Amino acid sequence: MRAAQHAQQDTRLETLASYHVLDTEAEADFDDIVALASKICDAPISLISLVDKDRQWFKARQGFDEPETTLDKSVCSHAILEEGVFEITDMAADARTADNPLHTAPDGVKFYAGANLIAPNGMPLGTLCVLDTEPRALTDFQKQALATLSRQVMMQMELRKKIRAEENLRAEMDHRVKNSLQTIASMTRLAARDVKDEAALDMLELVNRRIEAVASLHSELMGNDGDTTIDITSYFERLRSFVTAVTPENIAIHFDAQGDTLQAHMASAIGMIVSEFVANSVKHAFPDGRSGQVAISLRNDGAGLRVLECSDNGVGLGAQDRASAEPAGLGKMLMQSAALQLDGDVQFEVGSDGARMTVQFAA
Repeated sequence: MRAAQHAQQDTRLETLASYHVLDTEAEADFDDIVALASKICDAPISLISLVDKDRQWFKARQGFDEPETTLDKSVCSHAILEEGVFEITDMAADARTADNPLHTAPDGVKFYAGANLIAPNGMPLGTLCVLDTEPRALTDFQKQALATLSRQVMMQMELRKKIRAEENLRAEMDHRVKNSLQTIASMTRLAARDVKDEAALDMLELVNRRIEAVASLHSELMGNDGDTTIDITSYFERLRSFVTAVTPENIAIHFDAQGDTLQAHMASAIGMIVSEFVANSVKHAFPDGRSGQVAISLRNDGAGLRVLECSDNGVGLGAQDRASAEPAGLGKMLMQSAALQLDGDVQFEVGSDGARMTVQFAA
């Protein structure tokens, strides 16, 4: 006998669909639960059965080959209409199951017990069930264990639903942040077209560099599953990409990073220092299209410290703009501020072979 529809069938089916579990791959967490249910209940067959509109589909199964069946073979569709552990000790003696093809088949099943999978809104989605080829009954302990394991199934489904919702939220946040950063960068570039004052232009360029550095860090963090540490190699590759994009072709940029991870606040500070050093080199170290290179490295010194070194092989002390031996203005202030975030000191020197800046900080 095919079961009647649930009294709140539409709501029940909407709830089931919200878990996005139907037709997904097998997962060890669910496989372990059916294995344990079979062991505790001493039953050869155990299923996590989800009752859909026209079928029952098995998220996990033991002792049963088919991944799904039609509802005319479903005992679980009867079980979801009842409360508590639903048990049929002899399927031949129950009108609901006497003609069930799973029972009437050669070597068919004779016994069924199922505990409903209840969503937080009270809707039964299916069952954790056990079946046997002989009539029998579960003990009180086995019934209690089956009900407990059914709640574990729902906990696993709820966990995956929440993780999926968080991933969707993070993706939406990522999209909005990227759009906002791109909008701000576009506005500053447009504003710079009509600005003649050198100081104002420097300020707008600085803002754009900070936007790019923040965007690089944001992208790295969003791809890191919420962890506040980031991969050094991956982050330095992002830094290299954005500074190379705004560097003239006559200047080569070289990056070399050692180590595994960085705290996000350290990465942010390093990004600021690197972007400002490169900008300073581009502006002052290679006049008249002179070729050269800027090298950025991060290494461990072997004594518990990390060393960030930025250098160029530009004109050095041979250029009037570099006679002060230090970068000036807002760029210098930003690098000093970033060094304070690292709890380190900036050492800047300019010689005949170019400029070099070193920051030592705790690993």
